[in-house]
Amino acid sequence: MKQYKRAPLTVTAAPYEIGKGMEDGFRLYSQVITNDGLVVEGLVKLEREDGSIVCPYVRNRRGVVFIREGDYIICEDGDEKHVCGEDKFRQRFQEI
Repeated sequence: MKQYKRAPLTVTAAPYEIGKGMEDGFRLYSQVITNDGLVVEGLVKLEREDGSIVCPYVRNRRGVVFIREGDYIICEDGDEKHVCGEDKFRQRFQEI
């Protein structure tokens, strides 16, 4: 196999914060935990006034990606959003 280096890419990004409108939507936690193969450890959970618990997500060409504690939301040109853990984000991106 060949080796490749990631091309320079400028993005807009910020640590996820509840109430800032960074997510594309919410899904009931009860639905999230029934998905086969989805690891729910560390997922951001928000309790609504009615007592239901929901998890925020972003939607991109790969589907729905749930946001975990400490994740960054990355916005590329064309408004496509991605989720990246803080550890990987700091390895891959430098503030300009």
